[in-house]
Amino acid sequence: MSYTSAEGRTFFDTNVLVYAYDVSAGSRHAAARECVARGWADGAATSIQVLQELYVTLTQKLPNRVSIDAALVILDDISRWRTFSPSFRDVRGAIALQQAHGFSFWDAMIVRAALESACRTLVSDDMQDGLRLGALTIVNPFAGLAG
Repeated sequence: MSYTSAEGRTFFDTNVLVYAYDVSAGSRHAAARECVARGWADGAATSIQVLQELYVTLTQKLPNRVSIDAALVILDDISRWRTFSPSFRDVRGAIALQQAHGFSFWDAMIVRAALESACRTLVSDDMQDGLRLGALTIVNPFAGLAG
């Protein structure tokens, strides 16, 4: 599925960003880098939750960990996007999404952040590719990749 500025802002989930900076991720790295580059060009959004998860994954979970200084540079860059900071109202909204759609709570928080950021596309490999929630469509940029 295409996601360009004509379709509105794109929200990026953590794993897509991790793959964009994980050079050992093969074809997922290339697909994620292309996806993120389009986000920079067309308008991107993320959330405090994603920035937190990205930092932990890059510095603690990858086989070739990123240094803290390098991770901070990445986070500083991405924080220039529209960055959603949830409130308790958003936690309640995420719980409603969890109950209505069967998402995990953390995925529901991501969906809530994308909806509240007025995004038309949520790029994630954790949720159903093509799922529509109102004006929001979930896109898995790795759906056609082998492995």
